[in-house]
Amino acid sequence: MEFDTIILGAGAAGMMCATHTGGRTLVVDHAKNPGEKIRISGGGRCNFTNMYAEPGNFLSQNPHFCKSALARYTQWDFIELVGQHGIAWHEKTLGQLFCDGSSKQVIAMLVSEMERAGAELWLKTALVDLAKTESGYRLTLDKDGKRVTASCRNLVLATGGKSIPKMGATGLAYDIARQFDIPVTETRPALVPFTFPEGRFKPLAGVATPTRLSNDRASFDEALLFTHRGLSGPAVLQLSSYWREGEEIHVNLDPGGTLFDALRSQRQQSGRKALTTELSNHLPARLVDALKMDIPMDGNLADQSDAKLQVLCTALSDWRLTPSGTEGYRTAEVTLGGIDTNALSSRTMEVTTVPGLYVIGEAVDVTGWLGGFNFQWAWSSGHAAGTAIAAA
Repeated sequence: MEFDTIILGAGAAGMMCATHTGGRTLVVDHAKNPGEKIRISGGGRCNFTNMYAEPGNFLSQNPHFCKSALARYTQWDFIELVGQHGIAWHEKTLGQLFCDGSSKQVIAMLVSEMERAGAELWLKTALVDLAKTESGYRLTLDKDGKRVTASCRNLVLATGGKSIPKMGATGLAYDIARQFDIPVTETRPALVPFTFPEGRFKPLAGVATPTRLSNDRASFDEALLFTHRGLSGPAVLQLSSYWREGEEIHVNLDPGGTLFDALRSQRQQSGRKALTTELSNHLPARLVDALKMDIPMDGNLADQSDAKLQVLCTALSDWRLTPSGTEGYRTAEVTLGGIDTNALSSRTMEVTTVPGLYVIGEAVDVTGWLGGFNFQWAWSSGHAAGTAIAAA
């Protein structure tokens, strides 16, 4: 069977690409349903983009690479598409946009757009073999237990990264890249919880508090969540993309810098109150109980001099911890690293040394922050490749 374009991967980037390629397009995925990562995202409501998406929200060995695609298909373009399909949405914190209803609405929208563009979708179909030909590519596919040969002029890799293997993530794009001698940067789990020695934070499991979490590379003011295995929450997921094994992280439990003045004020008004009791008005009580094992908090407020209060507040604003690791690809929202951007055209996403081969989405060494940025990269990079193919 002959196609103009075959797209491997019916995720966010692959489906977006298929809506723009023109010609006879086939989208292939081994899953039973398209858009599985879309379906589970945002607690089932899909954090589909971010109002403040810009190149500074993305990590890559080439921080300039994402600029072209993001500029040519912006968050406002995707918001307009969502509106055209009558999907209601709302903004949460920090510009994060979610469906009012279900993430399945976004999947249905993309499937509808693919159908409108005339693209075919083959699910439960796996790649068995791939070869370069004079006119393009020849693929051997396993479709419903039968071998099918398909050829195309353009091949798009939209198979994602290694994150969440239980959903079928395999790193196929990296294998294909090696087949064609395309460089791949180091890959790591990103947007992933930190782990600590067993039982370290078990008594605090379920406790959440606002923090400023930082290391030498980055700093994020968001919530921290204690778990049976370690630390999670938005601040942790964000910082994990900037962390390396063995490194220390800094936890500021007083991100607003107001605790010292608040304690001094209460010392004047309620000097007989226990220091820990007052601290529990500013921090979760279970956290205060755990911290008093390492940080002196004895006595009443009246017993605390300004110097003692300052020492306490300094300790709470610079709690230093060293994670033993992360939860890995099992729970990582995305993969950091991927196919080297130096091998791609930033305008078209085409591999410069392999004509007709395109790479988009998570498979590329472009990783966004938490909060809809990775979906925006999928929309933008998918659009870039799709429109480039249509114009060729």
